[in-house]
Amino acid sequence: MSVVVGFVDRPEGEVAFDLAIKEARQRETDLVLVHSLKGGTSDSIESAEVYSRKLDAMDRRLSDEDIEHTVKEYIRGNEPVEDLVSAADEFGADLIVIGIRRRSQTGKLLLGSNATDILFNAPCPVLTVRVDSAGS
Repeated sequence: MSVVVGFVDRPEGEVAFDLAIKEARQRETDLVLVHSLKGGTSDSIESAEVYSRKLDAMDRRLSDEDIEHTVKEYIRGNEPVEDLVSAADEFGADLIVIGIRRRSQTGKLLLGSNATDILFNAPCPVLTVRVDSAGS
């Protein structure tokens, strides 16, 4: 069993990562860090390089804190939701941790909601954390 965390390089990704570490420790299980890019454009190549450095730093932190872990970086054309759910299936996750942020009604309508898609498609419970609730 594993704790799977979806990571984006935004404040909600940071709080999800921190909470996933706590959950993995409490559950005495490994952590799977997942990052997903659609790929196929020059922007995605640049983004992949930036994320790769960030993920390397996170990998070092997990090693330094003696947390068994796997880092999965997907650039295969899927939506992030698909990659996160796929990783949860692959690693037999007993929990997925994601960060969320407040969005306007228009933002929800135009952009959809990855969090909602994860909640409805996850093979296990999903723990969400808001940036503004992380310190509580």
